[in-house]
Parts: sequence; structure tokens; C-alpha cells
Amino acid sequence: MITILSGGTGTPKLIQGIKEIYPEEEINVIVNTVENLYMSGGYIAADIDTVMYTFADLIDEEFWYGIKGDTFIVRERLIEMGTEELLKLGDRDRATKLQKAILLDEGYSLSEIVEMQKDKLGVKATIIPMSDEESEITIVTKEYGEIEFHDFLIKYHCDCEVLEVKYSNVSPSPKVIETIEKSDKVIFGPSNPITSIRPIISLEGVEEALKEKEVIAVSPFIGKSAFSGPAGQFMNAFGYETSSKGVAELYKSFLNTLVIDNKDAEFKEEIEEITPKVIVTNTFMKTIEDKINLAKVVLE
Repeated sequence: MITILSGGTGTPKLIQGIKEIYPEEEINVIVNTVENLYMSGGYIAADIDTVMYTFADLIDEEFWYGIKGDTFIVRERLIEMGTEELLKLGDRDRATKLQKAILLDEGYSLSEIVEMQKDKLGVKATIIPMSDEESEITIVTKEYGEIEFHDFLIKYHCDCEVLEVKYSNVSPSPKVIETIEKSDKVIFGPSNPITSIRPIISLEGVEEALKEKEVIAVSPFIGKSAFSGPAGQFMNAFGYETSSKGVAELYKSFLNTLVIDNKDAEFKEEIEEITPKVIVTNTFMKTIEDKINLAKVVLE
């Protein structure tokens, strides 16, 4: 049994490869929740839904958000009527988020709702929200002060200097620690280390549990550049180098193996001074073959 720690886009690509070669019912995914929020009448748990849609082969791979082939009738009509829609929510994806809001209002926990929804989609893997409590993330910027995370991404297009990243202190959901403890291996996908992975490892008891397990991480960096998104800006805000070496420093208290890209091979020995083992391979996941090959490296 394996456990994967996941955020938005990088890790689901790796999951696509892993689920092709590893029994899905033996895969657990603990997913970041600090970016969750209520919007447009629904409960937006984008990272959770992306993982769920990835297992169900529904994910829109152009954006790594939402359902492929979705329609946007509701969104278009709302805009026509004068309602602002920051997120581009498709109709089927919106239904997922509306149901979350309805069931939360009825008293179900987020963990219970995710279990129901992934079962309806035929997903055999276990998907675990990192917390059932309301959590949030805010970005302190030089230009605009403290702003909401989605404003940082959508309204300001990440075009500002990040001074600090804040997220609320929440408790882990009931299965988080137990799932890590029962796993043969824990895998960190190439999601944003600060906003996707660090909120999970900051939960009470998680870092201690990780220290007892074999932990493998895939770096989201090639050189000084992240595969996608503002990971570099956030790493700088926490005082880490925007590189695979910075990732090794961030995870060093429990990390056993770091997987880096071929283009970073020259830094292998330097990173091995921080973490016990470094594997050099292709980490750029463009095709399903790339994803499967990287999954084999991580698993074997």
C-alpha cells in the first residue's frame, strides 16, 4: 500500500502513471485543502476534485482543472445576468461542487463527502482531505498587502512579489496519520512544495509519522524554474532556494529519496549532502509513457 501527498497539477500527472502499473485499491492520496473555499454557491475543493477526476479518467488535461468536454451553460447565463464568475466552472464540475456545499450544510464531513463522490465515479483509490476543518491560505505581497490565494492566482496573475504565505492551523482528518503509518511507501508528487505539500506536513503528527516511513519526493524544479505555477515565488518567501536543492532542504527531516530531472544531474552530489539518495531521470511528464516511466522509478 502506498500513500501519495498531492496538490493541484503536478502530482495528478504522476498519479496517471502510477495507476497504470499499481493496484488502484492500494493507493491512498492525502490532498491539500487550504485552497478550498465557497464560491458561486458551491464548495470549491479544486485539488481534491482534480485527483478524483484523474482517477476517473475525466480530468481536463489542457488545464488540469475540471472535467474534459464539459459545457458552460450555467456560467455563460450567470455572466449574461451580471454575476461575476472568477473561476471557469463547467456544468458537470459545478454539480460536484454544489453537492459538496449541500452535504456540508447537512452536516456531513468533507471526508465523508469525498468518499461518496469518488465511489459514484467508480474510483477505487482512497482520497483523503488533509483536514475536515475550514482552512484558508493568504498571500502577503509587496504590492497589494495581504490578499486571498485565488486573487493572487486569478486577479493578479501571480504578478507580484511574495513576502509571506499564511495558512490556518487545522487538525488532520481522521484517517491521515493512520494511513501514513500503514503505508509501505509515501510519495510526494511534484506539486508546489509550499502551498500544496507543506500544509499537509505541517499538520500535527504528520512529520513524526513520515520520519518512520520511506519517503520519496519528485522535485517540481528543473534548474531554477518550476514546471508550472508560482512555486519559486513561494520558496523564496520561506527562504529556500528555488531549485531541487531547496526542495531537499524543505523535506530533509524525513526525506529518503529525491527524484530530480536529467538536466539537474550536475547537482546530484550537492543534493546528496542533504538527503541520502538522489535519482536522476526524466521528470517532464508530457506523454502517458513519460508518466508511467516516472511512476516506475518512484515505485521501484
